[in-house]
Amino acid sequence: MAEVIVSMGIGMLVLLAASALLVAASSNYRNNTESMRLHDGGRYALEVVAQAVRQASYVNWDEEQAPAGLAADAEASVAGLDARSLSRGSDGITAPLSGAVNGSDVLALRFSGSGAGGNGDGSVINCGGFAVPGQQSAAARGWSIFYVAEDAGGEAELRCKYRGANGWGADAVVRGVDSFQVLYGLDTDTPPDGTPNTYINASGVDALDQAMLLAGTAPAQRARELRRLSHWKRVCSVKLALLLHGETGSRAESAPMRFDLFGRAYAGLAGADTGAQIEEQKLPEVLRMRARRIFSTTIFLRNRSA
Repeated sequence: MAEVIVSMGIGMLVLLAASALLVAASSNYRNNTESMRLHDGGRYALEVVAQAVRQASYVNWDEEQAPAGLAADAEASVAGLDARSLSRGSDGITAPLSGAVNGSDVLALRFSGSGAGGNGDGSVINCGGFAVPGQQSAAARGWSIFYVAEDAGGEAELRCKYRGANGWGADAVVRGVDSFQVLYGLDTDTPPDGTPNTYINASGVDALDQAMLLAGTAPAQRARELRRLSHWKRVCSVKLALLLHGETGSRAESAPMRFDLFGRAYAGLAGADTGAQIEEQKLPEVLRMRARRIFSTTIFLRNRSA
């Protein structure tokens, strides 16, 4: 009887050890799977946004007439909003929503199309993959707009918004977004040399515009002067940061983490830039203890943002 009890005890110990190894292996497998999924999703999202940034301010010099958007008082081809979201069907970024996911930003890019007809010649596309035709005015240029919103199930996703032949639409680029942040590299030299001297958020660019002394007495004159001199036309590069999360239980239990999307130095200097720092313990409990990863890049514009 004693031998049987000892044998059963040893067997139970072996079973417990095997079970622990199985649980650990399963957890590691799930964590690795989620890490790979995050890597693929983050790299793809940055590639889509980077392509649109490089396309910003493009003008078609092959047209018979002067390309649209070259007027000095045309709207800047790069624009943004801090801690805002958008609706699918609204006109551009003119009606922002305050309910941004963890202070996520909006990045809007404009460019000229090519060819006649509703779809043009297919050589220029927006972030949704749809062809953009040539335009007769700067206001009719193509759009690629990126923002974060929740889907029907409450999962936050980075979306690409564009204007098609039948109106505005938006498609998801990647799901599981904690925060999408944008900084703008300004060329503050006079005359401009095409090199960024400082990186600030959209609110900082707008503050510089508001501080300018504008010529003209009539509102229309001052608005035209603002468009001509806007600091948005001095943007020559864009810095992006994207924080993604995996599925529930995709990270082993550990202490809550903090994520500084632009590094700790920026987080310390720009405490008011909502969303640049994400503390896991402040997120809803269902979103805690998940695999997470920051993706970041800096893209230089190929064309002047004027």
